[in-house]
Amino acid sequence: MNAADQKSLDTYKTLQLLSEIDHEREISQRELSRRLGIALGLVNSYLKNLVSKGFIRIKNFPRNRYAYLLTPTGVAEKSRLAYEHLSYFTSLYTIARQDYQQLFQELFAAGVRTVAFCGVDEVAEIAYLSIQGTGLQLCRVMDDEHAGETFFGLPVLSLADALLLDVGCIVVTSLKRGGDLRNELLHRGVDPALLRAPGAAQQEVTR
Repeated sequence: MNAADQKSLDTYKTLQLLSEIDHEREISQRELSRRLGIALGLVNSYLKNLVSKGFIRIKNFPRNRYAYLLTPTGVAEKSRLAYEHLSYFTSLYTIARQDYQQLFQELFAAGVRTVAFCGVDEVAEIAYLSIQGTGLQLCRVMDDEHAGETFFGLPVLSLADALLLDVGCIVVTSLKRGGDLRNELLHRGVDPALLRAPGAAQQEVTR
Protein backbone atom coordinates (compact mmCIF):
# COMPACT_ATOMS: atom_id res chain seq x y z
CA MET A 1 0.00 0.00 0.00
CA ASN A 2 1.46 3.37 -0.99
CA ALA A 3 1.40 6.54 1.11
CA ALA A 4 -1.73 7.90 -0.58
CA ASP A 5 -3.65 4.66 0.01
CA GLN A 6 -2.55 4.57 3.66
CA LYS A 7 -3.68 8.17 4.15
CA SER A 8 -7.09 7.34 2.65
CA LEU A 9 -7.39 4.30 4.91
CA ASP A 10 -6.43 6.35 7.99
CA THR A 11 -8.99 8.99 7.02
CA TYR A 12 -11.69 6.35 6.67
CA LYS A 13 -10.85 4.71 10.02
CA THR A 14 -10.83 8.09 11.76
CA LEU A 15 -14.23 8.88 10.27
CA GLN A 16 -15.54 5.48 11.41
CA LEU A 17 -14.19 6.05 14.90
CA LEU A 18 -15.72 9.52 15.24
CA SER A 19 -19.04 8.21 13.90
CA GLU A 20 -19.13 5.30 16.35
CA ILE A 21 -18.34 7.60 19.27
CA ASP A 22 -20.96 10.09 18.16
CA HIS A 23 -23.52 7.26 17.97
CA GLU A 24 -22.57 5.52 21.22
CA ARG A 25 -20.52 7.42 23.79
CA GLU A 26 -20.02 4.65 26.36
CA ILE A 27 -18.34 2.19 24.02
CA SER A 28 -15.30 0.12 24.93
CA GLN A 29 -12.08 0.14 22.96
CA ARG A 30 -12.51 -3.60 22.48
CA GLU A 31 -15.89 -3.04 20.84
CA LEU A 32 -14.44 -0.26 18.68
CA SER A 33 -11.71 -2.68 17.63
CA ARG A 34 -14.32 -5.24 16.60
CA ARG A 35 -16.48 -2.78 14.67
CA LEU A 36 -13.59 -1.13 12.83
CA GLY A 37 -11.76 -4.39 12.16
CA ILE A 38 -8.44 -3.14 13.52
CA ALA A 39 -6.18 -4.15 16.41
CA LEU A 40 -6.99 -2.96 19.93
CA GLY A 41 -3.65 -1.17 20.19
CA LEU A 42 -4.37 0.73 16.99
CA VAL A 43 -7.73 1.89 18.37
CA ASN A 44 -5.89 3.24 21.40
CA SER A 45 -3.44 5.10 19.15
CA TYR A 46 -6.26 6.63 17.11
CA LEU A 47 -8.07 7.74 20.28
CA LYS A 48 -4.94 9.33 21.74
CA ASN A 49 -4.39 11.21 18.48
CA LEU A 50 -8.00 12.46 18.45
CA VAL A 51 -7.72 13.59 22.07
CA SER A 52 -4.46 15.44 21.37
CA LYS A 53 -6.12 17.27 18.48
CA GLY A 54 -9.08 18.26 20.63
CA PHE A 55 -11.62 16.26 18.61
CA ILE A 56 -12.79 14.13 21.55
CA ARG A 57 -12.55 14.21 25.32
CA ILE A 58 -12.75 11.32 27.74
CA LYS A 59 -15.08 11.24 30.73
CA ASN A 60 -14.32 8.81 33.57
CA PHE A 61 -16.96 6.75 35.34
CA PRO A 62 -16.72 4.33 38.29
CA ARG A 63 -15.43 0.77 37.71
CA ASN A 64 -12.97 1.86 35.02
CA ARG A 65 -15.70 2.86 32.59
CA TYR A 66 -15.22 5.66 30.09
CA ALA A 67 -17.30 7.78 27.77
CA TYR A 68 -15.89 9.40 24.66
CA LEU A 69 -17.43 12.76 23.84
CA LEU A 70 -17.09 14.62 20.55
CA THR A 71 -16.10 18.25 21.00
CA PRO A 72 -17.54 20.92 18.67
CA THR A 73 -14.24 20.72 16.79
CA GLY A 74 -14.67 16.95 16.58
CA VAL A 75 -18.15 17.29 15.12
CA ALA A 76 -16.78 19.65 12.46
CA GLU A 77 -13.93 17.24 11.73
CA LYS A 78 -16.37 14.35 11.30
CA SER A 79 -18.31 16.37 8.73
CA ARG A 80 -15.12 17.33 6.91
CA LEU A 81 -13.89 13.73 6.77
CA ALA A 82 -17.28 12.51 5.56
CA TYR A 83 -17.11 14.95 2.64
CA GLU A 84 -13.49 14.04 1.92
CA HIS A 85 -14.34 10.34 2.01
CA LEU A 86 -17.27 10.81 -0.36
CA SER A 87 -15.14 12.85 -2.75
CA TYR A 88 -12.41 10.20 -2.67
CA PHE A 89 -14.75 7.35 -3.56
CA THR A 90 -16.49 9.39 -6.24
CA SER A 91 -13.10 9.95 -7.86
CA LEU A 92 -12.10 6.32 -7.25
CA TYR A 93 -15.26 5.05 -8.93
CA THR A 94 -14.79 7.20 -12.03
CA ILE A 95 -11.12 6.32 -12.51
CA ALA A 96 -11.48 2.63 -11.64
CA ARG A 97 -14.49 2.21 -13.92
CA GLN A 98 -12.58 3.66 -16.87
CA ASP A 99 -9.43 1.65 -16.11
CA TYR A 100 -11.25 -1.68 -15.73
CA GLN A 101 -13.32 -1.13 -18.86
CA GLN A 102 -10.15 -0.46 -20.83
CA LEU A 103 -8.47 -3.55 -19.35
CA PHE A 104 -11.41 -5.82 -20.15
CA GLN A 105 -11.66 -4.47 -23.70
CA GLU A 106 -7.95 -5.14 -24.21
CA LEU A 107 -8.29 -8.68 -22.86
CA PHE A 108 -11.23 -9.38 -25.17
CA ALA A 109 -9.30 -8.04 -28.16
CA ALA A 110 -6.44 -10.38 -27.21
CA GLY A 111 -8.76 -13.38 -27.36
CA VAL A 112 -9.53 -13.79 -23.66
CA ARG A 113 -13.14 -14.79 -22.96
CA THR A 114 -13.24 -15.67 -19.25
CA VAL A 115 -11.53 -14.11 -16.24
CA ALA A 116 -11.30 -14.67 -12.50
CA PHE A 117 -11.34 -11.91 -9.90
CA CYS A 118 -8.91 -12.00 -6.98
CA GLY A 119 -9.92 -9.66 -4.15
CA VAL A 120 -13.37 -8.73 -2.89
CA ASP A 121 -13.98 -5.12 -1.85
CA GLU A 122 -15.53 -1.94 -3.25
CA VAL A 123 -13.09 -1.99 -6.17
CA ALA A 124 -14.16 -5.53 -7.10
CA GLU A 125 -17.74 -4.27 -7.31
CA ILE A 126 -16.63 -1.54 -9.72
CA ALA A 127 -14.75 -4.15 -11.75
CA TYR A 128 -17.89 -6.30 -11.92
CA LEU A 129 -19.93 -3.39 -13.25
CA SER A 130 -17.17 -2.60 -15.74
CA ILE A 131 -17.04 -6.12 -17.19
CA GLN A 132 -20.68 -5.97 -18.27
CA GLY A 133 -21.07 -5.62 -22.02
CA THR A 134 -17.38 -6.26 -22.77
CA GLY A 135 -17.88 -9.83 -23.99
CA LEU A 136 -15.93 -11.29 -21.06
CA GLN A 137 -17.44 -13.70 -18.55
CA LEU A 138 -16.53 -13.75 -14.87
CA CYS A 139 -15.98 -17.43 -14.06
CA ARG A 140 -14.38 -17.42 -10.59
CA VAL A 141 -14.01 -15.13 -7.58
CA MET A 142 -11.32 -15.78 -4.97
CA ASP A 143 -10.38 -14.15 -1.69
CA ASP A 144 -9.28 -15.94 1.48
CA GLU A 145 -10.80 -13.23 3.68
CA HIS A 146 -14.26 -13.63 2.11
CA ALA A 147 -14.27 -17.35 1.26
CA GLY A 148 -17.74 -18.85 1.70
CA GLU A 149 -19.53 -15.61 0.83
CA THR A 150 -21.13 -14.80 -2.51
CA PHE A 151 -20.23 -12.07 -4.99
CA PHE A 152 -22.99 -11.16 -7.45
CA GLY A 153 -24.27 -14.73 -7.34
CA LEU A 154 -20.87 -16.44 -7.58
CA PRO A 155 -19.35 -18.27 -4.60
CA VAL A 156 -16.17 -16.69 -3.25
CA LEU A 157 -13.49 -19.39 -3.07
CA SER A 158 -10.26 -19.48 -1.14
CA LEU A 159 -7.18 -19.03 -3.31
CA ALA A 160 -6.22 -22.66 -2.72
CA ASP A 161 -9.61 -23.98 -3.86
CA ALA A 162 -9.90 -21.61 -6.82
CA LEU A 163 -6.45 -22.48 -8.16
CA LEU A 164 -7.38 -26.15 -8.24
CA LEU A 165 -9.76 -25.17 -11.04
CA ASP A 166 -9.00 -23.79 -14.49
CA VAL A 167 -9.15 -20.06 -13.79
CA GLY A 168 -7.06 -18.75 -16.69
CA CYS A 169 -6.58 -14.98 -16.60
CA ILE A 170 -6.74 -13.55 -13.07
CA VAL A 171 -7.62 -9.88 -12.55
CA VAL A 172 -6.54 -8.35 -9.24
CA THR A 173 -9.59 -6.48 -7.97
CA SER A 174 -8.52 -4.92 -4.68
CA LEU A 175 -6.91 -1.54 -4.20
CA LYS A 176 -5.92 -1.95 -0.56
CA ARG A 177 -4.61 -5.53 -0.78
CA GLY A 178 -3.52 -5.71 -4.40
CA GLY A 179 0.17 -6.19 -3.65
CA ASP A 180 -0.44 -8.84 -1.00
CA LEU A 181 -2.82 -10.76 -3.25
CA ARG A 182 -0.36 -10.64 -6.14
CA ASN A 183 2.43 -11.98 -3.93
CA GLU A 184 0.22 -14.77 -2.62
CA LEU A 185 -0.79 -15.80 -6.14
CA LEU A 186 2.84 -15.88 -7.26
CA HIS A 187 3.79 -17.82 -4.13
CA ARG A 188 1.18 -20.41 -5.10
CA GLY A 189 2.77 -20.81 -8.50
CA VAL A 190 0.53 -18.70 -10.72
CA ASP A 191 2.21 -17.67 -13.98
CA PRO A 192 2.84 -13.89 -13.81
CA ALA A 193 1.67 -13.66 -17.43
CA LEU A 194 -1.83 -14.63 -16.27
CA LEU A 195 -2.09 -11.79 -13.75
CA ARG A 196 -3.73 -8.54 -14.78
CA ALA A 197 -4.61 -5.23 -13.10
CA PRO A 198 -5.82 -1.94 -14.56
CA GLY A 199 -3.68 1.06 -15.37
CA ALA A 200 -0.49 1.70 -13.42
CA ALA A 201 -1.32 -1.15 -11.05
CA GLN A 202 -0.31 -3.59 -13.81
CA GLN A 203 3.31 -2.58 -13.26
CA GLU A 204 3.03 -3.80 -9.67
CA VAL A 205 1.40 -7.06 -10.75
CA THR A 206 4.06 -7.94 -13.33
CA ARG A 207 7.15 -6.90 -11.38
